[in-house]
Amino acid sequence: MATVVAQSHYIFGLRTGVRNNLLYFDEQTIIFPCGNNCVRYNINQKCQKFIPGTERSQGMKALAICTNRRYLAVSECGEKATITVFDLQHEQNRKRKVLTGGEIPVEEFVCMAFSPDSKYLIGQAGGPDWTLFLWMWEKKKLMATVKTSTSGPIHQVSFNPQDNTQICVSGNGVFKMFRYAGETLKQSSTFKTDAHNFLCHTWISTEKVVAGTETGQLMMFESSRLRWEINVASVQKVKSQSEKQDSNEPSSTQPRVTAIVGYSSGFVCSAGPGTVCLFEKTEEDQYKKTKDIKIPPGLFSNDPSSAEHQEISTLCISPSEETLTASTDRGQLYSIQLSVVELEKGDRAHFEYLSQSFHSSIVTGLSTCIRKPLIATCSLDRSVRIWNFETNDLEMYKEFQEESYSVALHPTGLYILVGFSDKLRFMTLLIDDIRTLKEFTVRSCRECVFSNGGHLFAAVNGNVINIYSTTTFEDVLNLKGHNEKVRAIAFSADDSRLVSCGMDGAVYEWNTFSGTRESDSVLKTCSYTGVTISPDAKTFFAVGTDCTLKEIQDCQILKEVPSGDVVCTTVAMSRSGRALFIGTSTGTVRAIKYPLPIQNAWLEYQAHAGPVTKMIITFDDQFLLTVSEDGCLFIWKIIDKEGQGLKREKELIYAEEILVTKSDLEEKNKLILDLNTTVDELQEDIKHQLSLKEMTYRETINELTEKCLQQISLLNAEKEVLKTEKEKQQAAHVKALSAILEKHDKELLDMESTNNQKLMLEYEKYQELQLKLHNVQQECEQQLHSMEESKTRALEEMMQSYEATLEEKMMLLKQLQDESQKQVREFKEYIKQEEVDTDIEIHDIRMKYEQALGEEKKANTMLKVELDTTTKSFHGLQMEIDNRNLEIEKLKQEVQKLQSVIKSLEKDITGLKAEIRNKDGIMQDKEKSIYDLNEKNSTFNKALEVMKHRAEFKEEESESKENQIEELKEQIQEMEGELKVFHKTNTELELKIDELNLKLKTKDKEIHKEIKKVQDFGVLVQRFKADLHTCVECIQDPKRLKDNIRELYKCYVKPSDVVEKVAVHTDMQRENSRQREHYEKIITTMKKQISRDANVFQANNTKLMKDNVVLMKEINDLRQELRTVRTQLHNFNKNIKGSANTRGAASEGRAGLMTEQSFEETEKIIQFQRLEIHRLKQEILGQTPTSRTKLPPLAN
Repeated sequence: MATVVAQSHYIFGLRTGVRNNLLYFDEQTIIFPCGNNCVRYNINQKCQKFIPGTERSQGMKALAICTNRRYLAVSECGEKATITVFDLQHEQNRKRKVLTGGEIPVEEFVCMAFSPDSKYLIGQAGGPDWTLFLWMWEKKKLMATVKTSTSGPIHQVSFNPQDNTQICVSGNGVFKMFRYAGETLKQSSTFKTDAHNFLCHTWISTEKVVAGTETGQLMMFESSRLRWEINVASVQKVKSQSEKQDSNEPSSTQPRVTAIVGYSSGFVCSAGPGTVCLFEKTEEDQYKKTKDIKIPPGLFSNDPSSAEHQEISTLCISPSEETLTASTDRGQLYSIQLSVVELEKGDRAHFEYLSQSFHSSIVTGLSTCIRKPLIATCSLDRSVRIWNFETNDLEMYKEFQEESYSVALHPTGLYILVGFSDKLRFMTLLIDDIRTLKEFTVRSCRECVFSNGGHLFAAVNGNVINIYSTTTFEDVLNLKGHNEKVRAIAFSADDSRLVSCGMDGAVYEWNTFSGTRESDSVLKTCSYTGVTISPDAKTFFAVGTDCTLKEIQDCQILKEVPSGDVVCTTVAMSRSGRALFIGTSTGTVRAIKYPLPIQNAWLEYQAHAGPVTKMIITFDDQFLLTVSEDGCLFIWKIIDKEGQGLKREKELIYAEEILVTKSDLEEKNKLILDLNTTVDELQEDIKHQLSLKEMTYRETINELTEKCLQQISLLNAEKEVLKTEKEKQQAAHVKALSAILEKHDKELLDMESTNNQKLMLEYEKYQELQLKLHNVQQECEQQLHSMEESKTRALEEMMQSYEATLEEKMMLLKQLQDESQKQVREFKEYIKQEEVDTDIEIHDIRMKYEQALGEEKKANTMLKVELDTTTKSFHGLQMEIDNRNLEIEKLKQEVQKLQSVIKSLEKDITGLKAEIRNKDGIMQDKEKSIYDLNEKNSTFNKALEVMKHRAEFKEEESESKENQIEELKEQIQEMEGELKVFHKTNTELELKIDELNLKLKTKDKEIHKEIKKVQDFGVLVQRFKADLHTCVECIQDPKRLKDNIRELYKCYVKPSDVVEKVAVHTDMQRENSRQREHYEKIITTMKKQISRDANVFQANNTKLMKDNVVLMKEINDLRQELRTVRTQLHNFNKNIKGSANTRGAASEGRAGLMTEQSFEETEKIIQFQRLEIHRLKQEILGQTPTSRTKLPPLAN
């Protein structure tokens, strides 16, 4: 069977959040990002070519095109940020180079730019480093790097249009010029721009740069100075306030200059939401605003002004400077002819859609019909759109007041079903409108679908599926069975069956006639997101959160195709049953041939920039349609590997009828009649006006001819006068020339005579100077002769003095030579003595080392003997290790018992802490009573001082009072002693709690290790299942089956697995025994403590024991359930072994499922125990005693 391939055909949408996301390739072609692709869109031919993104890319960040428009640079995020350069002149847009940050870690490149000669490329890395990279990109050579900002962000970088070495960088508080020199980038100019956030800039000339800020200011810098500044925000504010006063709306925020582009006669910039300003150069080398270009209001939206509030993200001018295009933050493309802007009257002009409007939010619904080439989509932007996949155009769209979650087209293409947040609406598709026909009380309907015959439609209401009649709108059936929300539904080809899947992990097959459930498949560990049905309605295909594609038949999962680490979101099957298509959470689309292969063989295509939300195939199997959270609609052409479309059983002829209401038809007919009458009247008026204009034109022509004849006669007369004047001027000119020539001759003669006289005088002066020169030379020669004689005398005297000093030095040399000979002799004697001493020392050292060598040889022999003994002991230890493994298993059981004991002890601790709190309350009451008694004591002392003069009469009463005071003091002392005892008990309990926490941590670590072992075992089981599936294929060929089983035995059964040998160190054993003794000691001490306090805390202990008994019963019930499951599994395996060979693969799959379920149940029990331990820890920490206050001092 030939492999089916999906080829990109057309894309509707624009990806926002990409810097410079709109570029011109030539006058008719633009480039923009859509999903995970770049689209080359021909405006005239309305065709597209695609440049796919790199695999495992996390999204595009920026685009850049060179000045000769041959190369395109695309910045993408991933494991490493990359910049890919494509050759646009190549037919398949060949990838030329891939640039990275090298050793410097870079998460993303936020903006890029090519040099004027296209040899260099700059890329600005993101935070926190904000490094600027300069490459010679054809050689992949990194020329230089520089840090442009400390805090960021940087919004734009660019080259000087005439200089490869000058670079401009703008951002938040940053506007810098860099120059490349000496293999480094140096800052050439600085500006005080800390208070401004520069969002964009453009070069107007080689020295002028215009930049736009977040506060709406335009600044022009020239030669490192601020030359010109204007505030666009002030003008826009005045206009917006005057408009808002009329509409009674609140005032908006300050407009921002988010995009700017220059051209030959000026520049264009954004000036707030939905507004673009056009500036032109004046004669005084200044720039003046000439026009405002606005985004038009939406025609079919509830709030027409919402379109005007879009922020301009990119502006672009065509190479011939005839067209201005813009992209917005809501994913829309607009354009306008600059010639039209100049011709329009007034200060304002309006954009038009470049192709059509797109969705600006997540696309939630997708549907197609049979009788028409229509596609219906709905989105969270509250719009429903109807597309035509034959003409690649937007047929109709309408915006509503509520968000729409699902959509379904009737097979005839005349009706549409839309699930809104408040109701489900059945609507008709008219020629230019979508009108509601019937409303159903189904809130937030996430799934709705028409039957293939169109007589029924199903809608999801939470976990219930309602089936309605299309003709009577009656609720025919209510399908109840799902425990959680239903995520996908699908009708069979004959509409007799309906398949549904939900978040509860269930896939149900329903009978649409009786409403009964015919088959089910439940897997609680998976939350299903998509389901489809085969053409014969016998097999279902479901995808969910467990990263697998499941083939379900007769309530059983026949096959599972894992998708790696990627979650599958949707699934669709062709009506011919030849291929399956899967959408993933990373935005890719996968094509898998059917029957499903044993190995993971699929074709993956880069499609969307977000998770695929819906996927559907057209009725004729020619196109695959996908939508995503990035707001894009992809149309794929389904072909085989030879490039031909899939064969059709019958050629589909699409219907052309359109629904129109009677009132609309009557209104249109009236309009046509009115327009025809107006046309006739206008034609008569035009004829009359034309005749009048002809009369007026004839009269004006006659008048103009008379005027022209008069002017010709006047011009001829003026011509003759000018001729006579010309002849007179020529004669005067000849006379003046002759006079000037005579004067010139006379002046020449005079000049010759004067020059001859001057020459004679100069010659005489020359002769005098020569005589002076001769005399000076003679004097100089005499002086030289006298100087030479004096020098010869001085030389002779110097020679005599130097010869005397030489003789003295020679004598000194002889003396020094004698002394040196003596020293040489002494040195030789010293060397001889030292050689003798060193020979003696070398002999002694040699003897020592020989002794040491002998000792080491003896030690080596001893070590060899010890090695033999250790090898023997090692073999013995290995035997002990096997025994220890058994002991470890017993210890694990004991650990579980200890954990139950720890839980009971922790409950006892909580009870003790509660009683400690009660004691604290009693102690506080006693402290208050003591304080009151102290106050009374002070009052009594005062009374004694007052009543001293009555001592004779009150002696008996005073003695009784003193006795009471002494008794109270004794009581206070006893209470202080009790307080000390309680503090001691508190500290002891805190120490015990800390010890128990340490025990819990060690137990948690052991549990984690066991969980890891279980996970590893699960992975091994899955691999073994996959290999078993390959063996099942060879079940008819016993030899191949035998070879495959042998290979399985070699892969999974190793000699190290037959005899498990786990190297356990003796220190570990000692540590285990020591910890066990330590735990036993702690338990004994705790038991003693509990026995001491049993009488005091008996009531609380009884409550805790009751809770413990309940928990133990639950644990025992769970263990019994586990045992029953294991026995069932054992019996099930026995039954499978006795069954036929043809059912082997299915039974093994079921057994694997049961084992997986048992493992999952054990993991759930472990997780429940962890949560219980964590809760008890929090209670222990929360119940620590808080009273640390001291008692007040006793009053004397």
